[in-house]
Amino acid sequence: MKTSFQSPQQFFRQRRLRLSVVLIILIGIYVTSMALVNFQTWTSIAKIPAGLIWLFHNFIPTERSISYLGPILYQLWRTLLVSISSTIVASLFALIFAILGAKTTTPSPVFRIVIRFGASLLRNIPVVAWAMILLFSFKQSDFTGFLALFFMTLGYLTRAFTETIEDLDAEKLQALQAVGANYFQCVFCGVLPEAASTLTSWVLYMIENNLRDATLVGLLTGTGVGFLFDYYFKSFRYDAAGLIVLLIAILVILLELTSTQIRRAIA
Repeated sequence: MKTSFQSPQQFFRQRRLRLSVVLIILIGIYVTSMALVNFQTWTSIAKIPAGLIWLFHNFIPTERSISYLGPILYQLWRTLLVSISSTIVASLFALIFAILGAKTTTPSPVFRIVIRFGASLLRNIPVVAWAMILLFSFKQSDFTGFLALFFMTLGYLTRAFTETIEDLDAEKLQALQAVGANYFQCVFCGVLPEAASTLTSWVLYMIENNLRDATLVGLLTGTGVGFLFDYYFKSFRYDAAGLIVLLIAILVILLELTSTQIRRAIA
């Protein structure tokens, strides 16, 4: 039986050929897409310097924008509370659904199928779409923004929690069952302690993500710092709008640093 060996030159030549083919296909897809939507690539690129100059000239906070600091901080605080509360409530429901839907802890395959389908449905609807759908039922209010973030977070965390639980070592659960532990003892003494650090990391990540999404949701629901940004922008008070962007960025960075420290502490 003959065995064919490739020389290093042949291997790297074939690899370069495959990469070249993939690159040509991607370029072809891009060119075709831009032609279909009549997007002028080079014209748009040429406008970038002028756009950046306008952005930095108008959105840099000034002394006048400091007078808006009080209302901005108040609305930013409300936005943060909505982000945290929606994430915490969604995480509690997601944990219950994940335990019922995970392969290793589900009491019935029917639960697993239904919960996975529901989580995928909730997760694949963008938060903006949720806000627009709920806006007709609950009008412009903080509760509308809360629900939009809640449903999206519920789907995302249910899927993440389910995969986390399924990745745990099944031998520990089998050992608990072997010594006579019932279903709830296996969950509370075997699953949750083992998965606690990973589940907490997911919750912290979603708080950061929801703070950014809450700003966008506020534009639609007329609440929070998103509404204030829209109001200042449409009033041509770009310096105040720029201050909002700056404060949001600072808050997101602080949240990320805090969550990193918490993850290290519980790891």
